Amino acid sequence: MLPLSTGDPLRLGPYRLLGVLGEGGMGKVYFGRDGAGDAAAVKVLRPELAHDENLARRFVREAQTAQAVTGEGVARVLGARTEGGRPWIAAEFLAGPTLDDAVTAYGPLDDAALRALASALARTLQDIHAAGLVHRDLKPANIVLTSRGPRVIDFGIARPEHGLTLTTTGQIPVTPGYGAPEQVLGQRVGPPADVFSLGAVLAYAAGGRRAYDGPHVAGVQYQVVHGEPDVSAVPEHVRALVLPCLAKDPAQRPEPARIAQAFTPARGAGKVWRQGPLAADIGRREATARQLAATFPAEPAAPSPSRRRLLTTLAAGGAVLAAGGGTTAWWLKGGGGPKAPPKPVVVPPAARTPEAALLASAADIKPLWGPESLAGPRTPAPLPVRDVVLLEAPDGGLAAHHVTDGRQKWLASGVKASAGYVTVSDRLVVTADAEGALHAFIASTGERAWTAPDADAEKLLAADARTVYVMTRQRRLRALSTATREVLWSRDTPVRTTALEPPAAAVGRGRLVLFPSDGHVVVVDTATGITKWDIPDQGTAALRPAISKGTVFFGGRTLCARSLATGEELWSVDAESRVGQDSGGWGPPAVRGDEVYAVDYLYLHRFGAADRGRKWKTYLRSYEGTRSLPVVQGGTVWVAETKGYGLTAVDTRTGEDVEGYRFGDTAAYTTAGDGNRFFAAHDGRVIALPVRA
Repeated sequence: MLPLSTGDPLRLGPYRLLGVLGEGGMGKVYFGRDGAGDAAAVKVLRPELAHDENLARRFVREAQTAQAVTGEGVARVLGARTEGGRPWIAAEFLAGPTLDDAVTAYGPLDDAALRALASALARTLQDIHAAGLVHRDLKPANIVLTSRGPRVIDFGIARPEHGLTLTTTGQIPVTPGYGAPEQVLGQRVGPPADVFSLGAVLAYAAGGRRAYDGPHVAGVQYQVVHGEPDVSAVPEHVRALVLPCLAKDPAQRPEPARIAQAFTPARGAGKVWRQGPLAADIGRREATARQLAATFPAEPAAPSPSRRRLLTTLAAGGAVLAAGGGTTAWWLKGGGGPKAPPKPVVVPPAARTPEAALLASAADIKPLWGPESLAGPRTPAPLPVRDVVLLEAPDGGLAAHHVTDGRQKWLASGVKASAGYVTVSDRLVVTADAEGALHAFIASTGERAWTAPDADAEKLLAADARTVYVMTRQRRLRALSTATREVLWSRDTPVRTTALEPPAAAVGRGRLVLFPSDGHVVVVDTATGITKWDIPDQGTAALRPAISKGTVFFGGRTLCARSLATGEELWSVDAESRVGQDSGGWGPPAVRGDEVYAVDYLYLHRFGAADRGRKWKTYLRSYEGTRSLPVVQGGTVWVAETKGYGLTAVDTRTGEDVEGYRFGDTAAYTTAGDGNRFFAAHDGRVIALPVRA
């Protein structure tokens, strides 16, 4: 990365520019930082090209296409301006090494890392294809390894020789050795072309050398079309999974879902990106990027020596520009340019989540801490955010307690935590005051980050990385940008709602799901607030939906899975209990990976998320009148029962009732879990309980 030079802008939209990541014939890519402290890669057309209609259309198409892919495996689009003199697109900045760099430096991946890589990339291709797109340029140089796993990126206008990496068919030169035979021959390509590229990527990651290689491009391309791949360095058990991806006939290649299943990693596979020499490399690069983002002068100034050293460090470490999918882009409307950005707030890196030790047996289940009188009697559910758990304080404010021992870490008075509280990117916690203003606090310190006085919020419903969704005092559904604190859209609430009975909500992949007390589910587009699909009579109580990847799961009259994008029903299981009683029907589902847990009256069930196959069901002593959420941590699912039966722990593998714990009488519990801990609040008393391995 290079320092800014004469002629480089100091700011684009809400982003202060700190250095140059890359440059091509069409434009530059800058390292930027917004007012919340988040780093971004900001891509800008050269001024002399900004008025070229063809290039401008291509730039707009890139922004629109990137927004269509909403999975976690691609870098998010953070903001854009495609009108005016300096069109730009801001995308998530990823500071890790590329897969190409990693294999060169550390050699082929071991089996655990390879499985984690293959499964993640296959799921990402599913997301890309679900958006109606074909990547067409999947290769090791376009895969960044981060502490959260591999991410597929695009070099966009900083690499004009490859054009737009995410696009429709027929527009991109093929990368020798990774493009499919049909691409080499100039034929129409579809999703199977990406599967071929994935096979070539995995062969390289597993064996340390390309499946198709040679001194001349023409020879490599000939081998792709007519020859056989060289997989002699690939372990035999991996070879059998990779070779079908490299079939010449697109129809013979497996679908990404099958690849993800075949490479299913062991539990805890995510640790491969956080342990070992490669993980240490990733950590150093990410720490350097955070340090650079934190060295943010109040006024425009030349880079200081410390900033220059950090820029040099990133350059030496090979920091990678990422520009890919996302749904929470902030679009600046045309005209006189953006408003002055809010005052910058330096948000420290997210705190580490301290994990509790897993128990070896049920006999070891004793409280980690509590029960203690820490909360108001009607606190919303505990909200774990890394090293703290958030609760309504006894006086109505917002209190953060250490997850390890329950000690209060900070207290925000003057807010109305009973209005609800949500987390933004596990770094900020947002709640409201009695006047409806939103207040954001840094989760790790309690420092006030910003205030949005015009929110008019009565209830906070949900939040994603860039937007908070609220119900206003006038019963309107409203979306507010966490970057600008401005109202993005406001619409009449499409569901039945009152201050006492707000809808249960969940958000993901461009959809806000609302489940009100009358059971008429409505799903709206997060970018516009427009209703996309609904279910007229799903239940008789507000039940929190669960979103996992591209699927949303509901309780109520049926336990069902539907496509989040379209509402198409994937599977459903009727409730055995009679709906209409206080206790009738399915309660809210909990989803972890391919596991779905839900209660139907007196029975807790575990199903397969993809096929509704029931793994087990177990009898509960009482579940009457409660709608609390099952909490899955480690090898335990905790369920809050009623009528004095307290809390029940069940083994996730067998469904056996492992242990129980009771505090309080018949009042309902609110529950949550994180870091191998189960949190429950009951009449103002709060407890943290362990889980089994």
